[in-house]
Order: sequence, then structure tokens, then C-alpha cells
Amino acid sequence: MRLPVVFILISVMLDSMGIGLIIPVMPDLIREVNGSTIAAAALWGGVLSTSFAVMQFLFGPVLGGLSDRFGRRPVLLVSLIVMSLDYLVMAVAGTIWLLLAGRVVGGITAATQATAAAYMADISAPEKKAANFGLIGAAFGLGFVIGPVMGGLLAEYGTRAPFYAAAALAALNAAFGWIVLTETVTDRIRRPFSWTRANPLGTLRTLRALPGLGPLLLVFFLYQLAFIVYPAIWSYFGQERFGWSPAMIGLSLALFGIMLAIVQGGLMPLVLRVLGERGAVIYGHGFDVLAFLALAFVTSGTLALVLTPLAALAGVITPALQGIMSKSVGDDQQGELQGALTSISAFAMILSPMVMTSVFAAFSREGAPIYLPGAPFILSAVLILIGLSVFVRAGHVRPSSGVRSTPAP
Repeated sequence: MRLPVVFILISVMLDSMGIGLIIPVMPDLIREVNGSTIAAAALWGGVLSTSFAVMQFLFGPVLGGLSDRFGRRPVLLVSLIVMSLDYLVMAVAGTIWLLLAGRVVGGITAATQATAAAYMADISAPEKKAANFGLIGAAFGLGFVIGPVMGGLLAEYGTRAPFYAAAALAALNAAFGWIVLTETVTDRIRRPFSWTRANPLGTLRTLRALPGLGPLLLVFFLYQLAFIVYPAIWSYFGQERFGWSPAMIGLSLALFGIMLAIVQGGLMPLVLRVLGERGAVIYGHGFDVLAFLALAFVTSGTLALVLTPLAALAGVITPALQGIMSKSVGDDQQGELQGALTSISAFAMILSPMVMTSVFAAFSREGAPIYLPGAPFILSAVLILIGLSVFVRAGHVRPSSGVRSTPAP
């Protein structure tokens, strides 16, 4: 594997780790700086998480557009340097407002997943795009597993230790990237930066105008909305339905993350050879419907542990969709496309937890008309079925012929 690709995968993994790394210490840290109860700390934790997701939503297209204009290398390296400094600020923060400012800046710097994906698109032959996007998904999955584990271990050394570790990792990766990362944006594909396009609505409006891309963006959004049921309600579902301890919940999430990394990083090329990108999307949706419905009605904790890693087999959807969409836009729009996908994912991360936790509460509270803690999984299955219907009706999307100059609106 080439060193620039290693840098890209580490960067994506750090984006994922950066979230999970600090989760174990956030309740204690918030109470430490705010002198509040655990209930109040949970409310502030929600504010911090939402602000992070909102910044990703707003700045994904900005960083993607900047990378189309100035190159992937400066955007990635500057973001890593700012990320490192941001973690250091959070490590010494003495007020809740400074922590909030840190999460705002952190959300901006973590929006570089769009630029990383655009870099991968730049260096990939059309037939290799989906498989290489699978590597990015695998790196994100590994970060999802490693982050909370490392954060929990470092928490033994104090509430600030995970922040210092995250700062060091970001700085070391920036130094590594400075040495090995080559620029992929040439004058052939470089295009002017436009604030009109560099926002979620402007980007989506521009991309929807391309033939066949609008339905695929909708499918991507519906899938993200459904998929986030796992981080949104899994801990509550595991405790309510099976009486799981936090350790068991962590184990089940680790199993899911590891299997997701195996599917997207190892099995993706095989799936593409057998089914192709379109077939992989259809298979993934069908498998997800079955997995969600099984989890909705399962009553055995052991069976749920078996189903959890199997559910990750549907992880082929995201890289396959990214591959199809990447080939349908010009070389000069890769950053813009990936920025739009980052914003869509962030918007789903804002919306889905509120919806899924509300559904869970409605069907698991005392006096509920039907006691069904797995109800959010049924909602996710419905969203997946709608997405599958949209995808099948959309038909095949014609690949782009190369550079597509799109004038600013």
C-alpha cells in the first residue's frame, strides 16, 4: 500500500477515534468544569455532540470546495494541525464554554473526511473507486472500535489524558503527511472556489442537477438515517432488553466495528467482483432489512451478540454508492461531491438520534400501548426499504467522461 494512502486511512481513523476517544471521560470532565449533576452533564454532553455534528454538516462542503481549489494536501495538513491545537485547548479548558468552543472547532477539522475521500477518488481508477472507498469505511470502523477502548484506558490517568493523546496522534499524522503526501489536484481539474456552492444547500442543488444523482443522494441520506440507529439507541436497547452491562454493550459495539472494517476493507473487492456496484447496493439493502427486523424482535442477548457482527455485512452499501456517484461527476467535482456526502451524514447524525430515541422511549416506557424496545429497528427497516425502492427506480447512472466544468450559479 502506498504511503499517501496509509496517511489518508490514518486521518480518517483519527476522525473516528477523536469522537470515541473522549466519550468515556466527558461525563466526569463536564461535571469537573461545570460543577453539575450527572443529569445536567448529560444535557451538556448532548449540546457538545450536536455542535460537533452541526459543524461537520456546515463545513463538509467548504473544505471539499477548498480542496478542489487549493488542493487536498494543504486542507488535510492544516486541518490536522488545527485539530491537534484544539485538543490541547480542550485538555486545559476550565469552563464549559471553552469545551463547547473546542467541539465547534473539532467538528470543522473532522469534516476533512470529504477531502480524504476526494483524494482517494483522485488516485483511483474508475473500477477501483468503490473498493478504495471501502478502505476508508474500514478505517472509520477501526477508529470506532479503538477510540472508546483507548479513551477508557487513558481515563485511568485523569480526565485530560485522552485529549493530550488525541493531540499527539493528530500532530504525528500531520508530520507524516507533510513527508509522504503528494498533491493530486492539478491545473487540469482545479476550479474556482465559490461560496454559493460551498454550503450544504448550494452543493446539493448543484449536484442534483446532474443526471441521476439526485435519487442517489436521497438513497445515501435514507441509509445514513437508518444506520445511525446503532449509536443512537444501542446502549439503551441492550440494557432494557437484555440487561447488559456497559462492558457488554462496549463488546457488542466492538464486534460490530471490527466486522464492518472486515467487510469494507477485506470483502468489498470480492463483493464487487461478484455483484458489481449496483448489485452490492441492492444486496446490502436487502440484508439490512432482514438484520433490522431480526434485531427488532430478538429476545435473547446471546442471539443479539451473534446478529450484531452479521448486521455489519450490509456495510457494502456506502462504498458502493460512493463509487457510483464518484464516477458520475467530473474530476473537478470530487471534493464537492464528498463534501456533500459528509454534510448528508452529519445532518443524519443530527436528526436520527432525536427520532430513534423518541421512538425507543415511546415503546419502552411504562404504560406503552405496545412494549417493543426494538421499534427503532423497525423504523430503520422501513427507511431502508424506501431507499431500496428509490435506488431501483433510479436505474443506472451514466459515468462522467472526465473533467466537468461547472460554472458558479
